[in-house]
Amino acid sequence: MSLDGKVALITGGSRGIGAECVRLFREAGARVAFNYRSAREQAEALVAECGGENCVAVGQELSSSEDGRMLVTKAVEAFGRLDCLIVNHGIWPSEDVPIASMSDAQWRQTLGVNLDSVFGLVQAAVAQMQKQAKTGSPMGNIVLVSSTAGQRGEAFHADYAVTKGAVISLTKSLSTELAGEGIYVNCVAPGWVATEMSAPALNDPVTSRKIFSTIPLGRVASPREIAGPILFLCTPFAGFMSGEIVNVNGGAVLVG
Repeated sequence: MSLDGKVALITGGSRGIGAECVRLFREAGARVAFNYRSAREQAEALVAECGGENCVAVGQELSSSEDGRMLVTKAVEAFGRLDCLIVNHGIWPSEDVPIASMSDAQWRQTLGVNLDSVFGLVQAAVAQMQKQAKTGSPMGNIVLVSSTAGQRGEAFHADYAVTKGAVISLTKSLSTELAGEGIYVNCVAPGWVATEMSAPALNDPVTSRKIFSTIPLGRVASPREIAGPILFLCTPFAGFMSGEIVNVNGGAVLVG
């Protein structure tokens, strides 16, 4: 599972799934850049843990396509190249909001963070990988993080589900477009994971009972259990996989 010589950019890397990705990619030998929005202390601690010379944290908001392009530029400035892009960041407004009363502001904010910035990230990363290919550089890998909500929808969270469904469609579109150039695009779709984002739901007794009842394994995932499959998709072991949606959900039913 070696990524020696590779450079990875991981979004939302200061905590949760992103932080575990940073750790695993460093353990695999990659140099890693990751962004944070407000968790500066956590980001700096993670850099110290993973080795400052080969790990850098970038304070960067991701709510527009321009934000995404800017982050890729900063990562390339830090390490001179980009081989792996892990698009992990996102927001999930925890309060149930019926579509009839959802505000334009909430809709636009969720789409801005979860989708517009993804467009900018992917656009800039692909351009960089294509540039490197002209010098004989090996393939690149892009892994987008979706959700079970992107496949079966999520009542009262239509804004979130829409963005995660779009990420799945983007994965398939990009794979068809880029596989012939040696740029592999895949997606990991987690179920419920124990992160700060999901904590309000998981800490509510009524909601958590409903959640656990839908998961055959009887528990939620740890962030590392999602980071592992993400790492795998960037290694030669996944060398014949592109356009795939890898479900990591404890056996939860994905339809109906």
